[in-house]
Amino acid sequence: MSMASTARSAAGDAGDPADAVLRALADPQRRQILKLVRGGELAAGQIAAHFDVTQQGVSHHLQVLQRAGLLRERREGARRLYALNPDALSPVREVLTELWPVALDRLKQAGERAHPRQTS
Repeated sequence: MSMASTARSAAGDAGDPADAVLRALADPQRRQILKLVRGGELAAGQIAAHFDVTQQGVSHHLQVLQRAGLLRERREGARRLYALNPDALSPVREVLTELWPVALDRLKQAGERAHPRQTS
């Protein structure tokens, strides 16, 4: 994979929505942004006030989250207001739903091997 395609994928331009969401969620500052806006809309400046990075850095995180579909943006005059879009988590939820039974089955098998039932 080329550097350009890696950069595009990291920015959320990948074809698979789950990949874009997971990449966006991989950064702790972006997860913190989502926690901030889960209760309602916040202006970009209000979000930036919670971080020790430049406004440009926060803007980059907001763009990545928007491209992944995790943020909704609404303009109110000159302000940009951001809110969580929980529907964007659906592709990740689907991936986890597919994988979860396999993981639980492996855990069950490991537990049974570690603590075999004794029959009397």
